[in-house]
Amino acid sequence: MISLWNRKDVYNGYSIKAVNKVKEILISNGIEYTTRVVYRNNSKLFGPSRSRTGAFGEKTELANIYYLYVHKDDYDKAIMLIGKN
Repeated sequence: MISLWNRKDVYNGYSIKAVNKVKEILISNGIEYTTRVVYRNNSKLFGPSRSRTGAFGEKTELANIYYLYVHKDDYDKAIMLIGKN
């Protein structure tokens, strides 16, 4: 089981295509993972910024930040498989 205390970040970025590619690699090698998505257009403190300012001029591909985590025991294997140094 992957929890906050025993996980390591193997990917973070804006590309959903890259996230899906890394997920496929992890699944095909039997590595368990968890995901987290940060929606940059949503502020819980002040309400959704999009409702105040709109999305004019914003790049939609940069609206979300994706994080993939694996168990710390699988980290080295996962990094080797996805080709990250």
